[in-house]
Amino acid sequence: MRQIITLLLCLWFSVGFAQRTKLTADRLFDGEEMKMNWGVVVEENRIVEVGPISQLGNADVELNYDGGTLMPGMIEGHSHVLLYPYNQMEWNDQVLKESRSLRAIRGAKMATKNLYAGFTTIRDLGSEGAGYADVAIKQSIEQGIIEGPRMLVAGRAIVATGSYGPKGFHPDFEVPLGAEPADGENLITVTRDQIGKGADFIKVYADYRWGPNKTAMPTFSVDELKLIVETAASSGRVVVAHAATAEGMRRATLAGVKTIEHGSEATDEVLQLMKERGVALCPTLAATHAVNQYLYGWDGKDPEPERIKSKRSMFQRALNSGVTIVAGGDVGVFEHGENVRELELMVEYGMKRMDVLKSVTSVNAEVFGLQSLGRLQEGFLADIIVVAGDPSKNIADLYQVKLVMKDGTIYKQ
Repeated sequence: MRQIITLLLCLWFSVGFAQRTKLTADRLFDGEEMKMNWGVVVEENRIVEVGPISQLGNADVELNYDGGTLMPGMIEGHSHVLLYPYNQMEWNDQVLKESRSLRAIRGAKMATKNLYAGFTTIRDLGSEGAGYADVAIKQSIEQGIIEGPRMLVAGRAIVATGSYGPKGFHPDFEVPLGAEPADGENLITVTRDQIGKGADFIKVYADYRWGPNKTAMPTFSVDELKLIVETAASSGRVVVAHAATAEGMRRATLAGVKTIEHGSEATDEVLQLMKERGVALCPTLAATHAVNQYLYGWDGKDPEPERIKSKRSMFQRALNSGVTIVAGGDVGVFEHGENVRELELMVEYGMKRMDVLKSVTSVNAEVFGLQSLGRLQEGFLADIIVVAGDPSKNIADLYQVKLVMKDGTIYKQ
């Protein structure tokens, strides 16, 4: 009888007294507003209290960060954990010369760097020739094998036959491609196959550099893109589109994609169409910035190359249009862990700092369908970071990550 009573008491204590952790700082950004002298209380993996520090209940563990800012874990909107900067190794060589095993091991390490940089969730937009290694990295995080962010993965991505690379080889020699080719009715089969192999969403290249002199041109018709969207939708998934040209963006928008990546040549008409149809833009400013530095020799100073001027102009027109802008830098093209570069450029190109903070937290969560993330709110998952300083005044303070909590577990302190 004594053993039974002891066991019941142990169960009662373990269930009735889950550890409570209180986090406080000078200010708290809840995903919408900045609040002074607010904090949060976490129990297990959920936020159970948010409010003025003086009104929060007691906790078993209390962590205070003087001078810091509490905020939701950031959400990276466009990453490639299986890529690293092309000035270290060209894209062709990463796809053709490195084994999938090597790339997966490196990719796992890159995923961890994203987490430690304060990005507790990332949307990874294609394995770039590494098959479904992104699915394996996601699974290794979920199983606790490695530390990393929550991942939404695209798997192989879809391209039109003949459009994607690597290119430049003897036509009778079949080289591994950076994505999976498909056309016409076969798009249904390929979309279903990618879903079956673990894709959380489908990425399609609505245009690519396959025109005369390697100019970007549309790849799929509107009807073909609709086939992908409708097939994915029947499984509860969305489609995102790589699109740099105005026509590629227009076709993808008409087909019903969720987000358009890059959007370099967006016109006012296309941006208005996107706004009307509820299609968000992921501008990837940092990738354009990085490529112009390490491939074209730009030193980051004036005068700006035409590609940079064009991207800046597009982004400013996007701001004026009112289209939803999600934060995603195409990290992998530049160093993993330096994701905040994108947020710095968003501010430099004219977006208000508070709007940037919303974009990388609550806006990304809403657009990506992450219903319990992106906000510090009672009942939400405890994805919380602390940064030194006040990013609403200096966005670069987001580099100074002092604490990372994902799903109630502290990974960096």
